[in-house]
Parts: sequence; structure tokens; C-alpha cells
Amino acid sequence: MTDHSQANVSKALGAAQAGFPNLWPYAEARKLVERLEGKPKDGPLLFETGYGPSGLPHIGTFGEVARTTWVRKAFTEMTGLPSRLLAFSDDMDALRKVPGNVPNQEMLAKHLGQPLSRIPDPFGTHESFAAHNNAMLRDFLDAFGFDYEFASASDYYASGRFDVALKRVLEVHDDIVKVIAPTLREERRATYSPVLPIHPETGEVMQVPIIKADPEAGTVVWKDPATGKTHETSVYGGHAKMQWKADWAMRWYALGVDYEMSGKDLTDSVKLSSRICRLLGGNPPENLTYELFLDAEGRKISKSKGNGLSVEEWLRYGTPESLGQFMFQAPTRAKRLHFDVIPKATDEYLGLIERSRTQEGAAYHANPVRFVHGQLDQQGRVPEGAGSPVAFSTLLNLAGVANASEAATLWKFIRRYDSALSPESQPYLAALVERAVAYYNERVKPGKRYRAPDARERQALAELADALEALPATTTPEAVQNTVFEIGKRHFDKKELRAWFGCLYEVLLGQSDGPRFGVFAALYGLPETVQLIRGGLAGTLGAPATPEAPSQEGTAP
Repeated sequence: MTDHSQANVSKALGAAQAGFPNLWPYAEARKLVERLEGKPKDGPLLFETGYGPSGLPHIGTFGEVARTTWVRKAFTEMTGLPSRLLAFSDDMDALRKVPGNVPNQEMLAKHLGQPLSRIPDPFGTHESFAAHNNAMLRDFLDAFGFDYEFASASDYYASGRFDVALKRVLEVHDDIVKVIAPTLREERRATYSPVLPIHPETGEVMQVPIIKADPEAGTVVWKDPATGKTHETSVYGGHAKMQWKADWAMRWYALGVDYEMSGKDLTDSVKLSSRICRLLGGNPPENLTYELFLDAEGRKISKSKGNGLSVEEWLRYGTPESLGQFMFQAPTRAKRLHFDVIPKATDEYLGLIERSRTQEGAAYHANPVRFVHGQLDQQGRVPEGAGSPVAFSTLLNLAGVANASEAATLWKFIRRYDSALSPESQPYLAALVERAVAYYNERVKPGKRYRAPDARERQALAELADALEALPATTTPEAVQNTVFEIGKRHFDKKELRAWFGCLYEVLLGQSDGPRFGVFAALYGLPETVQLIRGGLAGTLGAPATPEAPSQEGTAP
């Protein structure tokens, strides 16, 4: 097995500086190679992601683990050095408020302030609320095939894994307070300590001033503000935990974490935790600060407002690969996370698949699909059967004009166009068809608004219907597209051609944009497209459509 010896690290650094593209995972991996230069590490490089189990895993959880996994993959490719990914659950955190999406809320309210790992499971399936949510996290990560090790803060505190680091926290207790205190409101400064003792009687996580920190005894002395009683509590064995900025730093120090990314909202916390980590004697991990998601109106997504998009909602309308594609692109740029990004991300992924077929060497190495797709073949290529011969946007528009309420309707058109295509021979296309029907009926159909064409548009549409009717059934999508262009140029100036295509989408599809018309017409069928245009002229669109008898096959879009 390879190791992080100086010779290997020096060799890896040379490789990292040449021969790899400028995709962001490689840029992050280069930071890690430079971190190791001159400072070989005893054991695998450690990547970490954190999870707060007060709620269920969400789309941000997927994004952080996926992106960290991609950096780890890039590091492995560049160096051949071993690494680990630790998914760490902060399940010693106190429950501050009762989540609105869980049962038995009255029971949970009685346990406010206690560690999540010591609160009964409101679902009644696990030994604690944290255990339930930790199991959900593992199921969630396993469903996406992530390679990780799970870790529980409660287990690490109770087992003694943190004891050396906890003693070190007590040794520099006052220095940590000096780092954090200036960032707090005046009333909070008076009570701040990096140590949170667990109340021996109530089980609550206490935020109280520490009267004395004794590193040799491994204890802290504090006074209960409710009773005035003084307690001496061990910081070992799960009898105390750290405030989260100090906890983060302590974990980096104790475990030797080399890489952990975080959201823009934690920028200041990363700086403070890094300072504390150095006080402890550790080297803070390399970090990527990713941007937060925005909703359809450009506002920051908030779980309390419910203006986001869940993983379950995404996977109802898009595939896991499309979600990966969305997460891969520009992680340091704010992006809208809304239903209308799903078709775009899906077709971007399909486009990367198609480009990969003819790419070699550096061009293929720079294709993000190598990260997004997940499992590559033994030659490091995207498997032959991956992808789809039909774009998702085309399926959506076909569902629209066919007013399809079930996948079978779309398959009638697809099979008529190319009898070799079937759910059995094209499982990924089958998955897209199911999602396209759901997306159309639930997200598109309610908002469809057809408009009548004006006089100039009516003349152009009538001419287009006649031209398409005269074309042979074997006409290629490119030839159909050229016909659409030619007729558009007869009625619209060059700078107005966008308005011509806008007319096609708004009059015929009831939406503001749409697919390449030639590809759409080839799949939908030229006779049906002619009928669609004449329906738009007559104002009768929106009725269900079915394909006529099979015609001679064209070229798959």
C-alpha cells in the first residue's frame, strides 16, 4: 500500500502541478498535496463532513458529502495516497427547539436542552432521537453509494477518544475564552466557556461560567444558576461536551482532520475554530467555503420558511446524477435551488455523457461526468449504456403536447420513432420518462398558458404547417430545423428570430421556452406536429394526443 512518505509526497506534488485539469476538485486536491509537502502524515489523509442530527438529512447534506467525495477522488487520482472520509454526527448537541416535522412533540418539549443522544426517539424505532436520525443519515448516504465511515460524537466522548484533546482544552481554557469572547454579545461573554457540563440531575447541557478548570483532574467547577449549588464535573466519559466552535477545533485536533468544507454562513466560525485548533497545537484542515442556495426569488433558503427543495422532491422529478451535476457546477457561486433547475441539470449531465464518448486524454479528464456519474468502467470510462438517446427537455415537451398522464403514452411515441428503444433496453431513459410525466403534470401543466398568434405569426405558422406537411417522413431533425429557420427568416428580421421561436413555444407549447424544434418534431411525428400547429392557429390546443400508425423511423434525437 502507498503511504505519505516524503518521497511519495514529493512525487505526488510534482504530478499535482502538471497533467491535471483546472476543475475545482483538482484545485482543492492540490492544496492537500501542498499541505503534505515536508510534513508527511502517519496514516491516511482524513476528510470529514459534519452533520447535526436535530433534523433529517437534507439536500445540503448530500451536497457537502458529494463535493467532499469528489475532492477525495481527485486527490487519489493525483497522488495514489490513501485517504478516509468520516461522516461525523454532532449528536451530543442539545435540542434547542422541537422540529415541526416529527411526531410526539409534547414528549420532545420535555427534553429541551438535553443531548440529542439522550432523548427518546419520537418515532419509537431507536434508542434515542439522535440514533434515529443517525440511522437516517447512514441510509441516506448509502443510497447514493458514498464511501465513508460513520462517527458519533456521543460515542467518541464516552469512549475516551477525545480525552487527550479535552485535557488540552482545559490547559488552554482561558486562551480559548479570549478568542471567542470578543465575538459575543456582552451578556453572553459573562457566561462563556468552551466547556458545557452536563447537569448531573436534569441531564441538561449547561451554558454557565466555569469557576475553575483543572487539567490534571480533568474537571470543571461551575454553579447551577437555578439552585446556587456548586458542581465539579468531569469532562471525560460524556459528562461534558464542548461549545461548537471549540468542539469543531477540538475534533480537528484530536482526529487530525486534513480537509473539511463548509458553507459561507460559517466563514467566521472556520476562522475562530482554526485559531482554537492552533492553540491546542493542531493544524486546521484545508477548507472550501461553498455558497448557499437561493430560492426561486433569489432569497436565501431557510428550513424554517420551507422555501427550499428537498432531496425527495428532486428525486421525484430528476435522477441522482442530475442532482450531482447541479452540485458539481461552481460550488463557490450562489445558485437558485428550485424545481425549474432540474431539467437543465438533467440535460447538462446527458450532454456530458455524449461528449465523453468521443473525448480522449486531457479533454476527457476535464469532463465533470467522471465525478458526477460515479461508477466508471475498468478503463475509467463512462459505461457504454449510460445516458439517454432523448433529452429530458424533449420528453417534457412531448409530455406537454401529448398531455400525457402516464409513461405509456410517451413510450408509444418513442417506440414509433425508434422501435429499438424500450424500457428494458434503455433503463435510464425509462427513469427519465417516469420523471418527465410527473414533472409535466405536477410542475408544468398547472402553469401552462397558451396564447393566440398575431397576424404575422399566423401567416408564418400556416406556412410552416404546409412546409412540414410536404416533407417526407424520413426527414432528419436537422432538415426540419432548417425549414423552421427558413420560414422564420421570411417573416422576421434576423434580430427578431428569437421572437419567432418564442411564438412557437408560447402558441404551441404554452410556455416561454422549449426544445430544438426539429428534434421535437422528429420525435412527436411530422403529421402530429402539423396538427399541433393547426390546433394553435385554431385555438384548440391542450387536448390529449396519441401517435398515428408507425411511420418510417428517423434518427434518434
